[in-house]
Amino acid sequence: MAVHDYKLVFNTEVQVGLAKAARLQYGDSCMTHAMVFTAVGTDELGNPTKFRVENSYGDKEYDKGYLLMSAEWFREFVFEVVVDKKYVPADVLEVFKQQATVLPAWDPMGTLACPLCDRDC
Repeated sequence: MAVHDYKLVFNTEVQVGLAKAARLQYGDSCMTHAMVFTAVGTDELGNPTKFRVENSYGDKEYDKGYLLMSAEWFREFVFEVVVDKKYVPADVLEVFKQQATVLPAWDPMGTLACPLCDRDC
């Protein structure tokens, strides 16, 4: 993942190591805050390659609060998204006809943001 060039700056390789699910399970990663996706860049086949993000920290950081996120970073570190139903395929909407599963409070997906993972507290 080319978010930072650790090899150039620190002369070392940094690996993600654990799969996304394992990082959640072992508390290495969790949900910390919300962002709004305001645009998507695609390749010639229409596959997403990058996203423009409005960060929830406000407009004091980055480019007036906006930054670019690679599709690879999105796959590794985004856990939940909210999408207008008009953009969701009918077969995906079928899940709403199922009985809801209530997750325990300690489940990594049971809260929006985990205070233990929030590096700002």
